[in-house]
Amino acid sequence: MANFNLPMKKLILVCCLIFTSVFYSQNSQKYRELIKKADSLYKAKNYKNSAFTYSEAFIENGGKAPINDRYNAACSWALANYPDSAFFQINRMATKGNYTDHQRLDSDEDLVSLHNDPRWKSLLDLVKQNKEKAEANLNKPLVKTLDSIHSEDQNYRLQIDGIEKKYGHNSKQMDSIWHIIMEKDISNLIIVTKILDKYGWLGPDVVGGKGASTLFLVIQHSDQITQEKYLPMMREAVKNRKANASSLALLEDRVAIGQNKKQIYGSQLTRDPSTGVLYVLPLEDPDNVDKRRAEVYLPPIAEYISHWQLKWDVEEFKKEQLLREKNKK
Repeated sequence: MANFNLPMKKLILVCCLIFTSVFYSQNSQKYRELIKKADSLYKAKNYKNSAFTYSEAFIENGGKAPINDRYNAACSWALANYPDSAFFQINRMATKGNYTDHQRLDSDEDLVSLHNDPRWKSLLDLVKQNKEKAEANLNKPLVKTLDSIHSEDQNYRLQIDGIEKKYGHNSKQMDSIWHIIMEKDISNLIIVTKILDKYGWLGPDVVGGKGASTLFLVIQHSDQITQEKYLPMMREAVKNRKANASSLALLEDRVAIGQNKKQIYGSQLTRDPSTGVLYVLPLEDPDNVDKRRAEVYLPPIAEYISHWQLKWDVEEFKKEQLLREKNKK
């Protein structure tokens, strides 16, 4: 069995960014700035101002918004005790966006205050109906299998930030959570590679959106040999619209770094072992990275790394990259 330890703990990737990245090329800079502000206000538990900032962003964008942004807005409205506004956002998700993840809605603690409202059950039923319609022609056994794998892939990773902030990067608690993650990754990979070898890369038309994303996540979190093996298959899947170009970009970067090459899109970060500071790993042609990111529907690199409280200065990055290259020689 390949060694998962180094790649898993060395490279940094927030997978939730993948699912909304396709919308970034369609939204204005002002919209993205407002969404970022709303997200920050939510993290600061300033739910009321967060909710109003989300609404300001939606107005700026002509009333349109990605599902994930509407979902986050609903959470802020619910936590700010504005149930009507929360229900409005969820209803838009269900009726206009055909939202299907009723399990997420029902289990999200941010939305608990809505559960006793008579509108909750009917709205949840609508989302369940959306799921049934969406999955009517899907391979249901595979959908169920990949749903389970998706939960195992993401649930523990979503705990990492909180554990690191509470106990520290080098704590026993962090070692423990990574150990669990690596065990889950190994068992998930066995199942996913069997699916890929039997059926090829399956798209949303066969396993649903979450199922298709799960295939990518498991390969992205696998060892170098496995990534290299299935990279050509995913490239072909993108050409056939069975996988997202934004997801492929992340895998391309991961493989390049594993081969001691420079990444193309700047998605991979690591932590300096001596200082503990995060930085973007070696990058090809840093001056034009945002052009390449836009081509695959990824947000600007400055916005991407701001999720780790990092700032992008291309000239400073080039100096630091050159210095690291010299120190390696």
